[in-house]
Amino acid sequence: MKELESSREVLVTQKKEMFEAFTGFETQNNYVVRLQNGQTLYAAEVNTGFLSRNFLKQLRPFELVIADEQRNIRLRVNRHFRFMFHEITVSNSHGMVLGRVVKRFTFLNRLYDVKDADDRTLFELKGPLFKPWTFRIENALGNVGVITKKWSGLFKEAMTDADNFGLKLEKDLPADQKAVLLGAVFLIDFVHFENNTSNGLGIDG
Repeated sequence: MKELESSREVLVTQKKEMFEAFTGFETQNNYVVRLQNGQTLYAAEVNTGFLSRNFLKQLRPFELVIADEQRNIRLRVNRHFRFMFHEITVSNSHGMVLGRVVKRFTFLNRLYDVKDADDRTLFELKGPLFKPWTFRIENALGNVGVITKKWSGLFKEAMTDADNFGLKLEKDLPADQKAVLLGAVFLIDFVHFENNTSNGLGIDG
C-alpha cells in the first residue's frame, strides 16, 4: 500500500453518528485515517447486521474496508467471530493476505502477535495493565513504536465510544508491515474500547 510508504505516524479518528449517542444502538463503525504525508484514507465497517452489532457488540465479526479519497479500496480487514483469542487478517485490494494480528492469552497484560503473510511473528503488541490506553510495538531488537488511544474530547468520551488512536513508529518499516499494524488499531478499538462500559483494561480473555 503505497500511501503508507512515507508515513511513520498515523492518526485514526472514529466517527459516530448522533443516533448511537442518544439511543445506545450500535451503528457500523467509520473512521478517518490521516497519514503523516498529508493523505487521508477512509475506513468503514461493512456487512454487519443490526443483531450482530447490538448483541455480539465488540465480539462481532466484521469486514472493514479502507479506501482512498477516490473511493478506491486499498486494504481489507477481516475478523471472524471468537469469544477469545481475537484475530484479524489484513489483505490488499486484490485479496492478497499481508498478515494477521492475533491476541494471546494472558491473565493481566494485553498481548498480541503481529504476523506476516507466511505466519512469521514480526512484532508483539504489549499493553501494560496500568497503562490501558497504550500498546507498545516491540520486536527482538526492542521498541519499534506505539499505538495509543488519544483523548477525543469530553462530549465524545461521555456520550459515545468514538475514539482517536495514534500509530507512531520509531523507524521506517515496509508498507505491508505498516498496513498490518494499521489493522491492529481497529482490532484494539473493537476488543478494548468498543463498549462504553469497558474500562479499557481488556479483561476479556
